[in-house]
Amino acid sequence: MVEGCGRVDWQRLRHPDIAAWAEAARPVARQVLASSDEEWRCGGTWFVGVDALPNAPDGAVNGVAFPWQAVGLAPEPLHPGQISVIRPGYPQPSVAETPAAFAFRRDRDAAHLDGLIADAAKRRRVVEPHGWILGMALNRCDAGAAPLVVWEGSHEVMRAALRSAFAPHPPENWADVDITDAYTAARKQIFESCRRVELPSQPGEAILLHRLTLHGVAPWAAGAQAPDEGRMIAYFRPQLAQVSDWLLQP
Repeated sequence: MVEGCGRVDWQRLRHPDIAAWAEAARPVARQVLASSDEEWRCGGTWFVGVDALPNAPDGAVNGVAFPWQAVGLAPEPLHPGQISVIRPGYPQPSVAETPAAFAFRRDRDAAHLDGLIADAAKRRRVVEPHGWILGMALNRCDAGAAPLVVWEGSHEVMRAALRSAFAPHPPENWADVDITDAYTAARKQIFESCRRVELPSQPGEAILLHRLTLHGVAPWAAGAQAPDEGRMIAYFRPQLAQVSDWLLQP
């Protein structure tokens, strides 16, 4: 079953193969969580877990194949998955964030595009041009347990803004272009014109995002329940070879 199948910015996919993969990945993710010395961010409420899942290059975990056909993607080499874990109370103030950054996380879901990296002066470039973003829930939680958030139609707003920013530069130099101002203006436009949608998910479901979709994480709702480890989602974001592919491909 596919929800949002008429959209190109996000889809929710349900299939037994997705459920089987999540069932195999869950104990592996829990073991990583129990043994990791990674510091939890946001006042101890977020385990980022980048490249923490020890899946095989084809995405298999514990001998269970990655559900390529079920999620409608062509097989390709995968990086170790992210294990993103959120606990009740998210977000809390963190010493790593300014008060303004914390307020943006709390009030605007820390809305962002993946792959944009800021330098010491907080200027952003496209350093990791991802082909797509796929999240698969690893445990069962209430809908209010810090779900993924998207802004519908935001990918085209972003594409138009960034095409204008890159236009004066040859495509081979796009990775070096400062897109901070264009990105910030586009994000403001998206907040004003695009519908914010929360996308809670359960094991057996996958959320597939267009790479240019503005997205974030909602605060943990009062009373929302989750297992002791918190809400766990595995994310995959394979990279493209060039920024021009990231921007111009459908």
